[in-house]
Amino acid sequence: MNIAFGMRGFVGAAAAVMIVAGAQAASGRPATALGPEALLVEPSGGFVGRLALAPQQGPIGKPVTVTGTGLPANEEFDLVWRTSTAHWNVADAEYHGREYTPVGYVIDKVRTDADGAFTATFEAPDDFGFWHDITVQNSDRVLIQAAFYVEMTVDIAPASGPVGTPITVDVKGIGRQQLQNSWLLLYDNKYTGWMSSVSTGGSAHFTIPAAGQPGTHVLEVLHGDFTFPYRNMQQSPEPDRPRFVIPFEITEGDPILPPPPEKQVQASIRGLPTQGDLVAEPAFATVGEPLVVSAAGLEPGKTYQLNWTTVTGNRVSGSGWEETPRVITEAAADASGKLEFRFDTPDDLGGAHTMWVDAGGVEKRGTFWIAPSAFQPTVGSGPAGTPFTIHLKGVGWTETANIYAIVYDNAYIGYACGFNSQGTVDIDLQATGAPGWHFIDLYPAIYKGKEGRPNNFRLPQLTYAEDHPGEDLPRFSFTFEITEATVN
Repeated sequence: MNIAFGMRGFVGAAAAVMIVAGAQAASGRPATALGPEALLVEPSGGFVGRLALAPQQGPIGKPVTVTGTGLPANEEFDLVWRTSTAHWNVADAEYHGREYTPVGYVIDKVRTDADGAFTATFEAPDDFGFWHDITVQNSDRVLIQAAFYVEMTVDIAPASGPVGTPITVDVKGIGRQQLQNSWLLLYDNKYTGWMSSVSTGGSAHFTIPAAGQPGTHVLEVLHGDFTFPYRNMQQSPEPDRPRFVIPFEITEGDPILPPPPEKQVQASIRGLPTQGDLVAEPAFATVGEPLVVSAAGLEPGKTYQLNWTTVTGNRVSGSGWEETPRVITEAAADASGKLEFRFDTPDDLGGAHTMWVDAGGVEKRGTFWIAPSAFQPTVGSGPAGTPFTIHLKGVGWTETANIYAIVYDNAYIGYACGFNSQGTVDIDLQATGAPGWHFIDLYPAIYKGKEGRPNNFRLPQLTYAEDHPGEDLPRFSFTFEITEATVN
């Protein structure tokens, strides 16, 4: 595939300009549903026959015709799509990277005719992008194979709107190998963040606010294996990787602002740990919210202490961390041996906290989850240069939860850590830009880990909602209105 250096221009406000010759828009048709998993049989004894695909590449949903010739006559074979399953490797509060496992799925059953030929059609599956082997095989042998190239596509919606409009970005066909699996977003030549597609099988879906003055603004999707975008793709080891350029038009009109911070708290959390003998209601909460922890099977009338465990240490110094217990409240069991501890959620690190009660040498244990929360900035409007502070509670301590990455008008400006401050974070900022509304977004990120490539550490993970490793965490969004150009 040859690189096309000249862009075709903005073909409609929502059209992605992919700067690689031969790119096609998404078909809009549903992709083939993959069938049962097939054995990953390896070719042996040489290939038999020929296998042709028409076309040999296309986006998800692209109709493909498969033609086999020179195969054993009047036999049934599996037509198998080879790909990978993927998951984040997170264990014991540490990030160990992405893991991909080869797998194959049946996309059709084919039967050859008396001449050893067959023809079948399918639509390119909704899967990871780039090259996929397609094999003709039975239970113990691959007879022949060919390869299909799944093209990446990028779409945004809407194509225009007033400042603050949530721009939804949908990406399909992100790859699973190095130089294919780390894609970055730029907004008006400013680095916004990165997108992942590990648990989503090659798809990325997220929103950003339309930031800036009325007029045309430009979103770019580029690859970057080493933290930042790689700009001269045409001279890279894999020069055929695409680049995307997409315009968004900010129109006149009332701004679309995010809800207040208290409305951005999570309503549900995926993967909450089981509570055990101690049952908390609610199962998770933010710092300061009322909490009831109940237990049963205790000695009637006896007073019990509730022990609460937190994590202390210093990750930067390398001294590690340890669990530290403390008693936070006490209560007496009623005549039936039940008790309730009533208290406010402690001002502590986010994530799981072990609780236990000493019931005569036997511990009754449970787990409670603190969710992050945010507060209104100390100042919400003023001239350019006005200082203001964003305040967070309940920031976590693991390598996948202990920082938030800060984005100002879709430009990444740094990160803040909450481990050493036991989950409390104060971020001091200055209002910059032209008079009008400006947008500050705090994204979950990965602090560090055992992964060498790609290097996506300490960067805003735009796909946090569907694909963050480890904890299920929220994004927080704020605004600042600049009233005049400079501080008087």
